[in-house]
Amino acid sequence: MSEDMVRPYKGDPFVGHLETPVSAGVGMVLVNNLPAYRANLSPARRGLEVGMAHGYLLLGPFYKLGPLRDSDLALAAGLLAAIGLVVILTVCLSLYGSVTFQKTAGSGNDLQSAQGWSDFTSSFLLGGCGGAGFAAGLLFSLEMLQGISGNLFN
Repeated sequence: MSEDMVRPYKGDPFVGHLETPVSAGVGMVLVNNLPAYRANLSPARRGLEVGMAHGYLLLGPFYKLGPLRDSDLALAAGLLAAIGLVVILTVCLSLYGSVTFQKTAGSGNDLQSAQGWSDFTSSFLLGGCGGAGFAAGLLFSLEMLQGISGNLFN
């Protein structure tokens, strides 16, 4: 049974890599659909998608676990904290890009260039703030949305 599940990569035992259902099957399909690996996406689109995901997911821990979690300001504090972390991450991305990529190398459609990384970083900021704002809007109107869904299924 285990011989069927784990085998040498592409049948070559000398490669030093094992092919498993995760590394060759469903796992690779999921990884290849991430914005960083999807073909024909501009750096700005990649940054927007990555930023939206980060902003959307960062709000929850700050909202539910932050120091103001039991107050009326929990959602506003969580939103500001999530946006603050997105801004810090954007500064880190910008610093990384300025150190790693040369100003004259590459085209604007290449993520591995100064212009492409700059587009990625600015779109990350926009997407991160938008994702956090969207999540805050959903949480703010959660009671109304539950009332609508309750009326539909009764």
